Amino acid sequence: MGIVAMGSRPVFDAHRHLGVLPSYPFYGGPPVMPAVRSRATIRELIADLDAEGTERALVIPNYGVPDPQVAFSFNELCVEAAATDDRIAAGLWVSPLPADAARTEAALALAGERGVRALKLSFLLGGRPTDPTCRPGLDRIFAAAEQHDLVVHVHTSPGAASDIDEVGHLVEWYGDRVAVHLVHFGGGMSGHIKLAGSRFLDWVEAGKRVYTDLSWAIGFAPRWLFTEVERRGVGHDRILFASDEPWGDQPGEYARMKAAVGGADLADLVFRETFHKLYG
Repeated sequence: MGIVAMGSRPVFDAHRHLGVLPSYPFYGGPPVMPAVRSRATIRELIADLDAEGTERALVIPNYGVPDPQVAFSFNELCVEAAATDDRIAAGLWVSPLPADAARTEAALALAGERGVRALKLSFLLGGRPTDPTCRPGLDRIFAAAEQHDLVVHVHTSPGAASDIDEVGHLVEWYGDRVAVHLVHFGGGMSGHIKLAGSRFLDWVEAGKRVYTDLSWAIGFAPRWLFTEVERRGVGHDRILFASDEPWGDQPGEYARMKAAVGGADLADLVFRETFHKLYG
């Protein structure tokens, strides 16, 4: 049994992936498949949830190779997973790139399907929030999210188009109307400092519908964020547990968050109640 299932209440996972990516020669090396726990089938996914003791999960198309069609190709598999098991909520891969407009429209046609709760954006495969050519696509994606009451799930990492300096514009532009889930809490040192230092809780106090998870976070970040939440008295209900499997490590992410959260009331929010509120 997984670490979560041993003497603990069930856990809800706000971010994991489904689908197996092809090998790719990352960074000039030989073709490799780094995410060795990738799952190709719904049966394998459910077996993982059972082994971990994960009660509910938001499942998103796997991505990472620089071919957006691969990520788009897993949308129907995620929708099927949500229809197969009520524990699973689905996220749909979308893109604001003009070149991806037709594929995004096909994805948004699935937005009303049973169990779909999120739209997934990542600028790792191209585009930038402040690129004027991406703004019509972003407007379309967020309008669909508002129409269907979906969360927009956005990758963050330091530098370039995924930096919180860029992704934060999405919170400013759309966060009054649509819930924005900032994955990885900035994804590294500079992102953590920008967010925990002020921006994340400033957005909460300003009424923005902003959420985050701490998968991939550097060791100090969960402790600091929860300290700031307690000091400022806001944000308790804006932080979710996420494993990012197969790119993250579920037992390790769980243990780190459990140590940082502390009290039972906050743990209930982080590991269960905020997921229930956001992803239904």
